[in-house]
Amino acid sequence: MLKSSLALLATAFSLISVNAFADNAADIEVEQPYVREVPPGAMATGSFMTLTNMSDHDIELVNAKSNAAKKVELHTHIHDDGVMKMRQIPSIKVPADGQAHLKPGGLHIMLIGLKNTLKASQTIDMTLVFKDGSKKSISVPVKSVMSHSGHMMSH
Repeated sequence: MLKSSLALLATAFSLISVNAFADNAADIEVEQPYVREVPPGAMATGSFMTLTNMSDHDIELVNAKSNAAKKVELHTHIHDDGVMKMRQIPSIKVPADGQAHLKPGGLHIMLIGLKNTLKASQTIDMTLVFKDGSKKSISVPVKSVMSHSGHMMSH
């Protein structure tokens, strides 16, 4: 009885230890993050960045959070019958020793239900949440994507 209790306790401790030390967020470097500036009244915008995985195993971004919006979702663009459409996705994989590029027309973080108009030169706080439960807090600058003539710049 004592032997089986000790074995059970050792197994539970090893599981707790693995989860306690899991920290995918520490293995991710965030480069060139930004949020698109929006015109007054706009209720959504996108955030873009490059995520670099410094580990030898794949890491999944499963969520993002920000007080700047009521809801934050991971999105991609798909080509559907000649039309580009945005779709929510459950995660973004950052390959081992590789990168995930979040960019206009591709993978991105969508901020929906903006609480205030976002203007260039502001920054917002965002938390990236990974599959292991670890989190990385980042400060994201708001950037204008308008040209000097007032038209949206293409990417």
